[in-house]
Amino acid sequence: MKKFQEAKSLFESLEADADKFYNKANSAAGTRVRKGMQDLKNLAQTIRLEVQETKNKEAAKAKKK
Repeated sequence: MKKFQEAKSLFESLEADADKFYNKANSAAGTRVRKGMQDLKNLAQTIRLEVQETKNKEAAKAKKK
């Protein structure tokens, strides 16, 4: 759950730069948004792998019973 909260915080932190890029045509803010979204993508992949691993462990435990 810690990584999920980290992703949520990261996404929320990009809001100001997204506003600057889309509403004020600030290209530097666009660069920051792109970097942040790449970081978010990587974090999301890590979360996906953790969820899958946990799910597989639970399924293995259930089969043993």
